[in-house]
Amino acid sequence: MTNPVTWFKSSYSGSSGDDCVEVAACPATIHVRDSKNTQGPQLALSPASWAQFVGFAARG
Repeated sequence: MTNPVTWFKSSYSGSSGDDCVEVAACPATIHVRDSKNTQGPQLALSPASWAQFVGFAARG
């Protein structure tokens, strides 16, 4: 049986519920989805790819 992942809403998401991103971290994969469409498409990234993305986004 596969354990379900625990999703966390981005700390940068607004309180109005718009433009929200959720992330679930597993040992080998970082999952990303749109909180308004939880059954829709999801990204699955390696921890190294996620770190590169976050670093890029932080630089603006």
